[in-house]
Amino acid sequence: MPQIELHPLARIEAKLGEPVNVGRGPLGSRVVIDVTSVKLTGERINAELATNDAADWATFSEDGTVASLDVRLTLKTDDGEFIFVEYTGRMETATGLIAVAPTFQTGSERYAWLNSIQAVSAGQVDQETGVLVYEMYEARPVA
Repeated sequence: MPQIELHPLARIEAKLGEPVNVGRGPLGSRVVIDVTSVKLTGERINAELATNDAADWATFSEDGTVASLDVRLTLKTDDGEFIFVEYTGRMETATGLIAVAPTFQTGSERYAWLNSIQAVSAGQVDQETGVLVYEMYEARPVA
């Protein structure tokens, strides 16, 4: 049976803006949170937030203990290439612990290897400061 090996990819430090509570809809309570800064550092890639349209569209469970995350952002590498990142995942609201599964899209030849990666990340948000730190891993299937 195939297994998954995790290989370190990068560390992400992000700063979250003020949440906008949209209210309760058919899928739960919706909150939109701007991502105001991102710094990604790793052995093969270093990048920062490229645009001001990064956000987390979070939906909270009825009891408020779990948030379902939907995040999208565009990064610019330190050598000028653009990478679109999107991920979904879950956050435990009591602890701020987060698990997400990022994917990447880029037309850059230098970073084309990202297009085939499924990443997984574990992180935690400091809910007082809005600082979020993830450790990101490349999930490689092996026979």
